[in-house]
Amino acid sequence: MTLSPTATQDGRLDPVAGVLTGERRRLINLAYRMLGSLAEAEDVVQETYARWYAMTRPQQEAVASPAAWLTKVAGRVCLDVLRSARARREQYVGEWVPEPLPSRAEWTAGALDDSTADPADHVTLDESVSMAFLVVLEAMTPAERVAFVLHDVFRYPFAEVADIVGRTPAACRQLATSARRRVDAARAPLSPTAERARVVREFKLAWQARDIKALIGLLDPDATAVGDGGGLVTALAHPVEGAEQVAGFLAGRALPDRLTFRECTVNGQPGLAAHLDDALLAVYAFDIADDRIRHIWAVLNPEKLRPWRRD
Repeated sequence: MTLSPTATQDGRLDPVAGVLTGERRRLINLAYRMLGSLAEAEDVVQETYARWYAMTRPQQEAVASPAAWLTKVAGRVCLDVLRSARARREQYVGEWVPEPLPSRAEWTAGALDDSTADPADHVTLDESVSMAFLVVLEAMTPAERVAFVLHDVFRYPFAEVADIVGRTPAACRQLATSARRRVDAARAPLSPTAERARVVREFKLAWQARDIKALIGLLDPDATAVGDGGGLVTALAHPVEGAEQVAGFLAGRALPDRLTFRECTVNGQPGLAAHLDDALLAVYAFDIADDRIRHIWAVLNPEKLRPWRRD
C-alpha cells in the first residue's frame, strides 16, 4: 500500500495523511521485530491502515494522535498474529527460522523512493534484528515479546504498552523484565564486524574445501546448525549439534560445481548467500562469539527469500 498526502475540500494537503505516510517505516520496524517475518509484518501494516481508512472522517478527526492510534492497532494485530502463529508453526514442516533480511545494497536495483522500494528497506538493521536476537524472541510468550519490543527496543512507556497488551503497567513491566532476562542470558560479547566477517570468510573457504579440521576450529564446541526449508525444499529435519557433527555434516554434503557463496549482510551481521548460477538457493546467518561460530541458520524456504530477489 503506497500512501500519499490527500487534499482537503479547500485544496490544502491533509496533514494527517502526511503523518500516516511517515509512520509506515516505523510500523514495519515494529511489526518485523515482533513477528520475525517481513511478510507477516507487511500484512499487519496493511491491516492497520485498512482499519484507519475504514473509519469515517469524523471518527478519524476525533483521534488525538493518529501515530499513537496506528501503533496501538498494529501492536494489537501483532499480538493476535503471534497467538495464532504458535499453532501454525507447530504444523510447519521442519524448523522455523525468522525471515532473513538483506542490507539495502544486497537487493536494491536503483529504486530509491518509498513508492518502489522493497519493504525490507524500511527495517533498520541493528542488533535488535540480528538472527540471534530474533531467535530468542521466538521463545517468548506473545505478551512478553510485544511488551519487550515496545518498551526495551522502541522505548514506549509501560502505560502505553499496557494499553496495547491489555494488562496493567505493572504486569507489562514484569513481562519485559522476564523477556530481558532471556535476552541477557543468550547474549554473548559482540566482536567487531571485521572479525565476524573474517570468521565467515574462513568458514566459507573451509566449507568449499571440505576441510573438517578447519571447520571444527571455527566452530564453538556446542555449535548448532539449523535449516529451514518450510517443506518446499530439502533442509535439515532437525538441528545438528556439536562442532564435530556440524563440520562432518557440512563437509559431507555434495556441493554442485556451479554453486557459489557470496559474502553479504544478513540482518545486519556478516553472512553468506548461496547461488546456483543466477538462482538464489539459501541464505546463511551466523551467531559468532570469541571468534567461534555458535549458531548457523540456513534459510532455504523460497518464500522467505523474496526480499533477496531482484526480479
